[in-house]
Amino acid sequence: MPPAPRLPPVGGWSRAIVLRLLALGLAVLAVWNNQDGLGAVIVLFVLVVPFERLFPRHDHQGFKRPHLGLDVGYALASPVLQAVGLTAAVVVGVLSFAWMPGLILRPYIQAIPQPYLLFVGVALFDLAGYWTHRWYHEVPQLWRFHAVHHSPEHMDWVSGFRAHPFDGTLIAPAFFFLIAAGFSPEFSGLVAVVQIVLGLFLHANVRLWLKPLSRLIMTPEFHHWHHYEEEAIWCNYSTFLPLWDILFGTYHMPREKRPSVYGVDEVIPMTMVEQLRYPLEGMGNPLRFLRHPFRSFKAMCTGLWGILRMMKRSALRPRHQPFHRAVLYVQGEAAGADALAPLPSEG
Repeated sequence: MPPAPRLPPVGGWSRAIVLRLLALGLAVLAVWNNQDGLGAVIVLFVLVVPFERLFPRHDHQGFKRPHLGLDVGYALASPVLQAVGLTAAVVVGVLSFAWMPGLILRPYIQAIPQPYLLFVGVALFDLAGYWTHRWYHEVPQLWRFHAVHHSPEHMDWVSGFRAHPFDGTLIAPAFFFLIAAGFSPEFSGLVAVVQIVLGLFLHANVRLWLKPLSRLIMTPEFHHWHHYEEEAIWCNYSTFLPLWDILFGTYHMPREKRPSVYGVDEVIPMTMVEQLRYPLEGMGNPLRFLRHPFRSFKAMCTGLWGILRMMKRSALRPRHQPFHRAVLYVQGEAAGADALAPLPSEG
């Protein structure tokens, strides 16, 4: 087959050059002020890439795969993006009300002996993270932010960095939950950091399943299925313990095949600046709140109420429901009651 012609990008080359210069400037600014992103790239390259070369999951996937530069750019710019996301994380953590069940459980948690408190804290963090992650997938308004993270069509050592800064708020409810439950900020922060580092490793192109322990510990196989667009993108939400997916009916680890198709079924631009803008499209001018405060507040409350309704439907959908039927159930788009009725196998 002859090579595909090199077509100009959407919007023309001038627009593409400007967007790439903006992304380059963002990465340079981040490295200039903080070398954490550069350090993370170097450490992951040294520690993970050799395993990808020796024990690859996909033999055909070369090191220089498509959009590698985009993901490296996200990694270099991560200090700046995380600083932006931190502000949003505080707002989301407070408005998520995850601290309320934490306050309720606080007296019981304080009665737990110290040697067991570490395991309880990790399990509770993962439980809160499970539900936050699930709602970021199953609530359309939240999915637009998380879709950027799922847009890579190749999984490897650096693809985990591709994420919208507001998507980092995923961890915020779990963090606030632990703080309200009586755990120290240092412990909660350490668990959050470990979650981020482990998440990067779970994206690696490494053949590691550990079948006998697959229901007890996390492996790249578990998370790769989570990025498998056609079948399991609404499964395997846990970060530390597959237990929660098993308990809530979203565990997916078939033995007869392995995930090979990644990405999303929507068109997401492949430049950093456009991806950062993608979830915000259609939201209008944020300054309209100054001109129409009451109307804007009413619209915000209506939107939040719609999100809460979606979250409820997500939490109550039948266990082990196939993806296409789960979408109809959560979004309420079925034509009739028969479309929402569970299959016999869904019990």
